[in-house]
Amino acid sequence: MRIGKHTFAPNGGVYVVNTASIAGPNEGRGRYGSYYDAVLVDHDWDCKTHEKTEIKMHKYAIEQVIEKSGLGREEIDCIVGGDLLNQLVASTFAAREFEIPCLGVYSACASFGEALAVSSFLLGGGNMDNVVCCTGSHFGAVERQFRYPLELGTQPAPSSQYTVTAAGAALLSTKKRQGVPRLEMCTVGKIVDFHICDANNMGAAMAPAAADTILTHLKDSGRGEDYYDYIFTGDLGKYGRETLHYLCKKQGFDLSGCLNDCGALIFADEQKDMQGGSGAGCLAAVFCSYIYKEMCAGSMKKVLLVPTGALLSKGSSLQGESIPGIAHAVALEI
Repeated sequence: MRIGKHTFAPNGGVYVVNTASIAGPNEGRGRYGSYYDAVLVDHDWDCKTHEKTEIKMHKYAIEQVIEKSGLGREEIDCIVGGDLLNQLVASTFAAREFEIPCLGVYSACASFGEALAVSSFLLGGGNMDNVVCCTGSHFGAVERQFRYPLELGTQPAPSSQYTVTAAGAALLSTKKRQGVPRLEMCTVGKIVDFHICDANNMGAAMAPAAADTILTHLKDSGRGEDYYDYIFTGDLGKYGRETLHYLCKKQGFDLSGCLNDCGALIFADEQKDMQGGSGAGCLAAVFCSYIYKEMCAGSMKKVLLVPTGALLSKGSSLQGESIPGIAHAVALEI
C-alpha cells in the first residue's frame, strides 16, 4: 500500500522473526561485543583471502538465522543479500550453498535497507512467506576494492571511517509471532549528490541523502519528529552525524533527542576508529544484535532504520566523479 510519494506499507503483517550477527575482532571489542552471536578471533577465520572470509561470514549469518527461527531451509522462499564487492561475490557465493532462490541488491552501505524493503514488497504482496535478508563487509576486502590493499600501509585521513568486518541476517515472515518487531513501512530513497569528491569523507557525501529520506518519511507518514524512540542511520560516522543534524535542523526538524548513527556507535570510545565504522555490515550487524534484542526486550518500541550508502568506485573517484549518496528508511515497531 502506498503512503505518500515514496513510502510503502506491506499489505498484511511482516515480522522480523529472528536475526543473527557475526563480527570481527575489532568490532567484538566495541560497544556491542556482547550482543553478537559470534566474534572472530582474527580477520582470516582460517581462510586464504579476506574475500573468502567474508563469504564464510555471510554463510554463517544465514545458517544461524534460519536455525534460530526454527524453520527448515525448504521453508525459506528467498535470500535477499548484498555486499560491497564486485558482482556481489560475498553474498551470492554464500547463497549457492543453500539451494534457495536468491536476489542480489546493491545500495553500497545502504544495502541492508534495500534488502529489507525488497523483502517487504515480496512478503507484503502475498508472493512469499519467509525471506532472509543478509548483508556484510570485511575491512581487508573492501579496502582493496575501493581504496588500497592493506599491504601498502596507506595512512588514513582524519575524516576516514573504518570499514566494519561484520555480517547481519534477518528472517522476515508473514506468520505472526508475539514479541518480535513488525515492519510497518519503507521509504525508498532517491540519489542525492552534493558534489562531494573526497573519498575519505564519505559521511559528508551520505548525510544529505539521509536527511532527504528521513524528512520524506516523516512527511509521507504524517509522523512528527518525536514519534520514534530512536532513528539509527547507517554509517555516517561522527562528522557525518553532525552534518545530518545540521541539515535536519535547517529544514525545521530537531531530531537531537532520537537520532544517532551506527557507524559512530559501533566502536568503543577508546578505540582508534577515526570517525567510526562504515560498510554494508555496519548497520546490519548493529540491528541484528543490539537493536533487535533491545526491541524484543521492550527497551525500544518504535525504531526507524536509515542505512546510508556512498555510491562510488575506485574508477569513478580517479575519473573525477563526485560521490552520490543513497538512503532507505525502514520503520519497525514492537
